Amino acid sequence: MTLRGWRNDDLDSLAAINADPEVMRYIMDGSVRDRRQSADGLQKMIANWQERGYGLFAVEVRETGVFVGWAGLAVPDFLPEVMPAVEIGWRLDRRSWGHGYATEAATAALRFGFLDRGLDRIISVRHVDNDRSARVMEKLGLTREFDTVVPGHEQPVAVHAITRDQYRARSATDPRTLRLGELGR
Repeated sequence: MTLRGWRNDDLDSLAAINADPEVMRYIMDGSVRDRRQSADGLQKMIANWQERGYGLFAVEVRETGVFVGWAGLAVPDFLPEVMPAVEIGWRLDRRSWGHGYATEAATAALRFGFLDRGLDRIISVRHVDNDRSARVMEKLGLTREFDTVVPGHEQPVAVHAITRDQYRARSATDPRTLRLGELGR
């Protein structure tokens, strides 16, 4: 995978991902996003990098250069009870599911958060029925901490977390851990 910054020409592919009901099934109320909402989201992702020094990476398949989605870090302000916090997340085109792309991209983003940005703790939030995301979180070493409900959407979610110390201990023995230079940015 190549993790890179956002470009305006990513909009068509991003909008197609956000318009897929199966991709959006477990996101907030499960509604798809239209092109305008995707364009607004793209601008917000670009702005988050400028404001925070971290954010969501655009994800491409290295061999083909095809954009397949995003992975990275965000502030989960949709869930006030976990704040202050930084969340790791991902969203990929459905055709990219089952290839290990989410795990590979999230592994690089997790490393970036802990080692490049010095974060002490990273969480991840998933709909309780989203078993695919649960498997990715497990592979990343995140531990389920508690279940709650997203205010305003009433969706049941599970909150998972990992600390920098837990990450370092795990990374010392995990051959899948990517080195910083392998981010492909």
